[in-house]
Amino acid sequence: MNYWNNRFQDAKYVYGTKPNKFLQDMQKKLQLTGDALTIAEGEGRNAVFIAEQGMNVTAWDYAESGLEKTNKLAETRGVTVKTELVDLIEAQWITNQWDEIVCVFGHFPEELRKKTLRGVKEAVKPGGYFVTEVYSLYQIPYNSGGPPKLELLYSPEEFLQTFSDWRIVHFFMGEVVRHEGELHNGLSHVIQFVGQKPLE
Repeated sequence: MNYWNNRFQDAKYVYGTKPNKFLQDMQKKLQLTGDALTIAEGEGRNAVFIAEQGMNVTAWDYAESGLEKTNKLAETRGVTVKTELVDLIEAQWITNQWDEIVCVFGHFPEELRKKTLRGVKEAVKPGGYFVTEVYSLYQIPYNSGGPPKLELLYSPEEFLQTFSDWRIVHFFMGEVVRHEGELHNGLSHVIQFVGQKPLE
């Protein structure tokens, strides 16, 4: 059993059931429609929120227990989320498939991070968006959430270089306050990125 599958076994939602604040703000701003993918979705709070905005949502995670909680949360909110057990190491990224891809605090080793960002870039439809908030490489001393290993944290260059040919709708690196369940609490150092894929 993997670490996250173990972590999500408890009935309690360890990151809460409310969506990430940055994602809330961006969905309100962008008013997106169509097909959305959330990756490293965990227990479903963000996927369910996007579904509540009227999008067709697919959630990827490699913790079965997290996907079960995603389905349960969706049912209580009266929406549907398609859940898929996906290990990002083996993920198949289909070209121009999604109107929006979301990654909220999805942290991976460097090589997988690069592979995932390249996959995201490939899989967003022309005119579609990638929306993400993650912990920056300055997060560790804040002790308010996220992995305590530098190699799992993001640098701004990873976004700015990978998506250098996209329209950058929003980019921010700095301090925010997050209260998300038991595990994200307090002043944090994050990177926020919203990019739009150019129309072909």
